[in-house]
Amino acid sequence: MPPMTLPPEFSLIARHFRPLAGPGALDLADDAALLDPPAGRQLVLAADAMVAGVHFLPDDPPGTIGRKLLRTNLSDLAAMGAAPLGYLMTVALPRGTPDAWIAAFAAGLGQDQAEFGLKVLGGDTVSTSGPISLSLTILGTVAPGEALRRVGARPGDEVWVSGTIGDGALGLLALTGRLPADPHLADRYRLPKPRLALGQALVGIARAAMDVSDGLAQDLGHLARAAGCAAEIRADSVPLSDPARAALAADPALLPRILGGGDDYELLFAAAPGDADRVLAAGRATQTSVTRIGRFLDGAGVMVLDGAGQPLDLPAAGWSHFA
Repeated sequence: MPPMTLPPEFSLIARHFRPLAGPGALDLADDAALLDPPAGRQLVLAADAMVAGVHFLPDDPPGTIGRKLLRTNLSDLAAMGAAPLGYLMTVALPRGTPDAWIAAFAAGLGQDQAEFGLKVLGGDTVSTSGPISLSLTILGTVAPGEALRRVGARPGDEVWVSGTIGDGALGLLALTGRLPADPHLADRYRLPKPRLALGQALVGIARAAMDVSDGLAQDLGHLARAAGCAAEIRADSVPLSDPARAALAADPALLPRILGGGDDYELLFAAAPGDADRVLAAGRATQTSVTRIGRFLDGAGVMVLDGAGQPLDLPAAGWSHFA
């Protein structure tokens, strides 16, 4: 009897995604995975989607697309102080997508699986008449009751961020010809850096946290609203990379884009004024820069101040899919 031929979809899965599977994935041969969470740990779950032309450029290298998909979800774990465990993924590809594209996409995932210590557990692969659409559900763990939350900031707390702000938004401008080409900015747009180690180090220190995906000013508004208070930041305190600083010096009108453009995937968090040394120590221990940029106040809303302490009028607070 001749060997059984796999249907095209299952053949694609066997070639590209089965090598990425972890033990609980059952070799991607069943409709679901089996997973035993580590003893004494609480599960953390999050999901994000990416669509060509919205979250990545259609001509971006497929390897970086796979890595960005995984990293943006890992950033959600970082914001809760969680450690990664595994993920489920749904891939919707136009018919005729070259096998080489899928192979490079899977290779990118494999590269970051090795870096961040997790495996795919399952998912789905379908065709679409629209653009490439990708969805990933991340699973992580945290000690019970210790997850960082958006709620928890108090008036008087300080506003902190990790890394640098604005590189992702400026990277998109550079990749689309609206700014001069810059390898650092392009890389920051295509390959965000999930701050997993810092998030875990901030457990017990940060009173509230989230990652910056839709713009610093808008995401700070989410923290302030969850806490029932207001927040203010100094624009000249926001940490910038050298390329972002040079771009802003050449065109000060880029400031709203830097503060509201999104795609930073840095951690934004609140800490008590007396905990500044502990925050700085967490940054040093994880080799991640952290910067104090403002404070939470009584009231409502977010105010951005210039170097003279005067309010800035930002025309757009951040990204929205439905505005």
